[in-house]
Amino acid sequence: MNTKQLVCLAARIADEKKAENIKVIDLKGLSSLCDYILIMTATSKPHLEAVEEEISKKLKELGYYKTNRDGADSLQWRVSDYGSFLAHIMTQEARDFYALDKIFSFGEEVDFAKPVKKPATKTKTTRKPTKKATVKKPAAKAAKKTAPKVTAKKTTTKKSTKITKKK
Repeated sequence: MNTKQLVCLAARIADEKKAENIKVIDLKGLSSLCDYILIMTATSKPHLEAVEEEISKKLKELGYYKTNRDGADSLQWRVSDYGSFLAHIMTQEARDFYALDKIFSFGEEVDFAKPVKKPATKTKTTRKPTKKATVKKPAAKAAKKTAPKVTAKKTTTKKSTKITKKK
């Protein structure tokens, strides 16, 4: 799964947990921080915790873990770092105050609702084998049955060797 598919999956998980105003912003090539930012609004602290936990749980099931987390004690904002994307879960007050949407407005917003297509892979083109001007040899079994038995005589020549005794 590539990063875009992963961040869009996280956004859909948040959407299922009733997070509001969810945005995925593509920063690839524009920021050294990460490739994508996921920003969403939670309506309360319990909602904030539930959304964070659900995203974390579902991504762990797929083998993706947070590399870092901030705001564990915060009532208004949690950040989960997944390496190539950051997930910001905020209350509306925190979102208005910190204005991450404006800070990262230079990035392009991604529509997470529609499935992300995998990049097209090149398919191997099969060539028809070219005909060669060689004669095919019969298979081993067929050759034994149909081919006449030919035995070759071994001709041996004796070489004379002198054996001398030492006295």
